[in-house]
Amino acid sequence: MEEATPTQRLHLVMGGRVKDPRGHEFVDPEGIHTVGVYSSYEAAVEAWRAQAQRTVDDAEMKYVVVHIHKLLTPEV
Repeated sequence: MEEATPTQRLHLVMGGRVKDPRGHEFVDPEGIHTVGVYSSYEAAVEAWRAQAQRTVDDAEMKYVVVHIHKLLTPEV
């Protein structure tokens, strides 16, 4: 019997200035700050929180966690 290997789960943390703080449309998509790619959601949230807290006084700056693994294998 074969053992199932766990699927790698990648998370991207990125951010930048948005047109509307309630949305996700970035003013300058080419200038988005890529914080990094993380193999665990917990590590990604920690990186996101650090960036979000650093820019807390600027309502037009937004950082997000993108679940890359869901884009690569949407059926999972």
